[in-house]
Amino acid sequence: MSEAAVKAPGVPDANRWKALVFIALAQLMVVLDSTIVNIALPSAQQDLGISDGNRQWVVTAYALAFGGLLLFGGRIADLWGRKRTFVVGLIGFALASALGGAATNEAMMFGARALQGAFGALLAPAALSLLAVTFTDAKERAKAFGIYGAIAGGGAAVGLILGGFLTEYLDWRWTFFVNIPFAVVAAAGAWFVVHEPAGSRNRAALDVPGVILSTLGLVALVYGFTRAESEGWSEATTVGMFVAAAVLLVAFVLVESKVKAPLLPLRVVADRTRGGIYLSLGLAIIGMFGLFLFLTYYLQIVKGYSPVKTGFAFMPMVVGMITGSTQIGTRLMTRVAPRFLMGPGFLVGAVGMLLLTQLEIDTSYAAVLLPGMLLLGLGMGTAFMPAMSMATQGVRPQDAGVASAMVNTSQQVGGAIGTALLNTIAASATTTYVADHIGGASGRAQQQLVQLQGQVQGYTSAIWFAVGILVAAGVIALTFVNAGRPGGGAVAASGEGAEDELPVPVIAH
Repeated sequence: MSEAAVKAPGVPDANRWKALVFIALAQLMVVLDSTIVNIALPSAQQDLGISDGNRQWVVTAYALAFGGLLLFGGRIADLWGRKRTFVVGLIGFALASALGGAATNEAMMFGARALQGAFGALLAPAALSLLAVTFTDAKERAKAFGIYGAIAGGGAAVGLILGGFLTEYLDWRWTFFVNIPFAVVAAAGAWFVVHEPAGSRNRAALDVPGVILSTLGLVALVYGFTRAESEGWSEATTVGMFVAAAVLLVAFVLVESKVKAPLLPLRVVADRTRGGIYLSLGLAIIGMFGLFLFLTYYLQIVKGYSPVKTGFAFMPMVVGMITGSTQIGTRLMTRVAPRFLMGPGFLVGAVGMLLLTQLEIDTSYAAVLLPGMLLLGLGMGTAFMPAMSMATQGVRPQDAGVASAMVNTSQQVGGAIGTALLNTIAASATTTYVADHIGGASGRAQQQLVQLQGQVQGYTSAIWFAVGILVAAGVIALTFVNAGRPGGGAVAASGEGAEDELPVPVIAH
């Protein structure tokens, strides 16, 4: 990398706010992709002749590659340089998206999705760690992570709107092609304006056993939950995947405690605040992913909304996310301890979700869904902002990439668990309701009504569980996240000689 790509440690980068624009653009692309493809899936399945049994691989191929390779991607960013990893990730993601948009059969589509996941696993931790090492002043860091948190939280809902427009008015292929201009602009901008602090790379030899064990363990875990959703929790392969994941991940922890240069230094996750953040974020994502899924089904199947109208129906959540992250989280981050933003944020989100347990077939959007989604977005935005910032605060710059990868890993695993667990709960509740009520239905119209009521009963049953999960996330944040409020000075370590855990001004780690 050229000398222009690095800056002296301790000196604020003059282009840091321009850099934030391109980092945020890349993050938006990755988050959009997580929901935009789901909207396009029915059309793509029909065009490419993908069977119902294989349909899940459009989502699963991406999830396995992304979730399995995140820690490796984070370590590559620390070793190879975050800027270089970021740009390569963007270019690779764009090429994989072009391949997906041009797919002529299911094999080509599945391969493109796996490649998207692999390059996403390079891109996501590189983006977050670039923010972590670029913004070291507490107030500036709060603003930067406020913007990043709003995009990370609200981008998925924006993806529903964009996906609906592209699928309804153009073609499903554009849900892939739309990534290309995002990636080209972000890569070109990053190449010219992003600079890394000098001496922030981790040049230790790559921990190959750790890479193999973590990748296989995370792939087994994500696939286990994905398979549980479609095949059941007691199915032999599902159980085998969970057992394999447990064995591989325990072996990974043992290896990391022994090797000289571990892939994931255990000090990164052993810190009480960071451990609490990873756990509470994972739990919050479990609830959020399930809700996106059920509300999409509810609005389209029960209420009869078009894909575009469904996307716009999620706008209150997006507005809440942006407000919570950029106005509440950013303004209060340097004034109160993070746990007093995260804990109440998750609990406000739980209240919003509690409103959504009142869904019925004829529920008013304005009376129930709008305030519920607004509160949920407000709470999640307020909580995500300090969580993203604190998850990478106080770590050695050489560990910033892998610490960032842990944030993404907790979200990815949380998403897989949420989709599988809450879908199972919903399906079970629906089956029970229909079995109990179908006997009293006379005629086809009555039976269809019972089926719809059963679906809504399933959604609300699952949302009740999501409420409990969000409350647990709030309690964990209040209990484990014990860092104090950031002061006005630097909040991240820099330089080659940084200690394993550097104290942060006015923060007791």
